[in-house]
Amino acid sequence: MQKQGGTLLKHYRDLAFMGFWEVLVNIFSILRNFKQCKRDIKAFNPDVVILVDYPGFNLRMAKFISKQNIKVFYYISPQVWAWKESRVNQIKKTVDKMFVILPFEKEFYLRHNYEVDFVGHPLLDAIDSSQGAETAAGKKRIAIVPGSRVQEVSSMLPVMLSVKSQYPNHEFVIAGVSSIPQHIYEQYVSEQRGISIEYDKFDSVLKRAEAALIASGTATLQAALLKVPLVVCYRGSAFSYLIARRLINTEYISLVNLIMGKEVVTELIQDQFNRVSLKHELDKLLKEESRQAMLNEFHLLREKLGEPGASTRAAELMLGYLR
Repeated sequence: MQKQGGTLLKHYRDLAFMGFWEVLVNIFSILRNFKQCKRDIKAFNPDVVILVDYPGFNLRMAKFISKQNIKVFYYISPQVWAWKESRVNQIKKTVDKMFVILPFEKEFYLRHNYEVDFVGHPLLDAIDSSQGAETAAGKKRIAIVPGSRVQEVSSMLPVMLSVKSQYPNHEFVIAGVSSIPQHIYEQYVSEQRGISIEYDKFDSVLKRAEAALIASGTATLQAALLKVPLVVCYRGSAFSYLIARRLINTEYISLVNLIMGKEVVTELIQDQFNRVSLKHELDKLLKEESRQAMLNEFHLLREKLGEPGASTRAAELMLGYLR
């Protein structure tokens, strides 16, 4: 947005707290951000506010904005189909138009008598999925994607790297992000050979990988579209996980499995996310038969997501509704 001329008042990475416990300990910072955002909206008095993803913050803002008689458009739906389905009632009251990116979301909202626009997935614009993975010369590579937050990296990376000694003929390449201090990654890498870090080169790291270990999130879908066999990994605080188990009503956590409606990629969650299980699943991905079966499913996944141009379609629809 900033590249398109928008004025950035606060970066999302300063607002993103993952997990119930993490939100609790940062509650005062979150409340200050709410107050600032409300002041800015009142001062600017726009014709419409476009909310993008980030439901913990944006759903509360939608309630405030609608009371100011300002239109609310929402791009990338909150995952109300996964937990707290009752939030649909709030969305119907406070969001004028919803633009969804997952094919099953349109049907979900229709069951609640709420018409939404399915625009396709924006990842299709960022990925040339027809290129697929690229086999690199020399050692074969395993991509390691431990997440985009410090707490994710600290929790995931040591376990992901624990299997490195079992694969002496493979190089492990970590897809790092520059917003996380380098020492967070390097403390787990310095004593091991055959491990490298590449910052802000996610697509490049994946395209050169034979397989990938990826923290649960959008990156799992991105890897599937790049045709890279993967294992989905997740470990949160015990407190957050116990609450999530009670609230989340989906069978899967990865977008790949949710979209396909079945287990296409293995999900290793909490205690299942360990060195023994990682090696077992990674061994399967390195076998041609298992790899090809997963790649066939990825082809069907790509077809379900529609055509590229999701954000352009969403923008055109928004302009049409405003007129």
